[in-house]
Amino acid sequence: MADSSSANRIVADLRSWISAAAPGAQLPSTRELVARHGASPVTVQKALRTLASLGLVEGRPGAGTFVRARTVARAHDYGWQTAALGAPRSLPTLSTAMRSVADDVIALHSGYPDPELLPGRLVRAAFARAARTDAALSRSPAAGLPELRAWFAAELGRDAPPGVAPPAASDVVILPGSQIGLSAAFRALVGSGRPLLMESPTYWGAILAAAQAGVQVVPVPSGSDGPDPEELARAFAQTGARAFYAQPAFANPTGAYWSRQRADQVLQTVRRHGAFLIEDDWAHDFGIAADPAPLAARDDGGHVVYLRSLTKSISPAVRVAAIIARGPARERLLADFQASSVYVSGILQAVALDVVTQPAWRTHLRQLRPQLAGRRDLLIDALREHAPLAQVEAVPKGGLNLWVRLPDNTDLAALTRDCESAGVRVAPGNEWFPAEQAGAYLRLNYSGPNPGAFGEGARILGRVLEQHRHG
Repeated sequence: MADSSSANRIVADLRSWISAAAPGAQLPSTRELVARHGASPVTVQKALRTLASLGLVEGRPGAGTFVRARTVARAHDYGWQTAALGAPRSLPTLSTAMRSVADDVIALHSGYPDPELLPGRLVRAAFARAARTDAALSRSPAAGLPELRAWFAAELGRDAPPGVAPPAASDVVILPGSQIGLSAAFRALVGSGRPLLMESPTYWGAILAAAQAGVQVVPVPSGSDGPDPEELARAFAQTGARAFYAQPAFANPTGAYWSRQRADQVLQTVRRHGAFLIEDDWAHDFGIAADPAPLAARDDGGHVVYLRSLTKSISPAVRVAAIIARGPARERLLADFQASSVYVSGILQAVALDVVTQPAWRTHLRQLRPQLAGRRDLLIDALREHAPLAQVEAVPKGGLNLWVRLPDNTDLAALTRDCESAGVRVAPGNEWFPAEQAGAYLRLNYSGPNPGAFGEGARILGRVLEQHRHG
């Protein structure tokens, strides 16, 4: 602490000196600064590095440290880009769930779990080990590390029923996060201008990926039990679509969990129409009262293209996911991925493989269940007590979020703004509808930071809702 304080004092003194010095003026030598401030050479060097990081000084080997020449500010004319870029494409904006907030704001909007819910010790140890291997210096195979591909295949294969061939490692392509996988799937399996059936509401990132791929999104209404099979069949018949994007387990944002019967009905519909089901198993590791049962494990005919990410369950710093597909579809997906990303960082793949193959990984997942359940129930109870106008229509059996229904006349934009002004950030539900919203909703994350503040967050939300109702 003393060294830090001394360094800050030296920085402050030199900033004052620099403000009156001419560009290119040489700073006192390290020896002079040591004598002047009674500090060690290490502390003086730390202060000089701070000044350099601020762009105030520059070091010249063998000569010393000098005041950096200041760049004269001038206006830039970028008008020529107007014609070069043309009219902008209309794309969804970045979701509220991805925005950062100040530490004093109650964050109920986030799409990621609190670091306290992550296997931090395993991740740090895995990075340390991976840094000592060839993974730190080499390029991985285009489809991913063979061992990691085998692990993903084995994970899905564990749920394969008798008579259904489990996937092979050769069916797996490793990706740098599921968002890349969605984009690749929509481009390679659907194509620009062609129809893609999509649950409504659904993951905002899938809506964004569809817009970027230029596909024609056809919303299919979906509730807490999943989509109505008859509505899905009607959408296939009317549009001629050959793909359906869905989240059968703990859907984002609704928390929907398909029953075995519903899953079988959907799979039969997809097969009957000669189509793909793009199954997003994003919350595979976040079960609370149920376990995910991937439809891909029950299909060896190539109809289900399966996407699973480890980013949220291991660490946001480990952006690793996998897409599993059989037949020519896998080759198209790999070709599309290679054209956009070439390959995934070998060190991140090594870290992910290290973490998920440790015995402590399974222990972590078992301990995670009651932690998620406790946070979920804490937020539900707080809403029931302090914000009765915010209705939780179904208690999710897993995942990270609550899908909350508000009075129909709620102005979501104004509500979100007023909540934030009062110290709580919420995510407006309209961001999760691929077409017009079917009501006023909020998505609230119960896995975020500071669950002790859930009560206060619910009180603020309840107060703002009352003000809007009587306003």
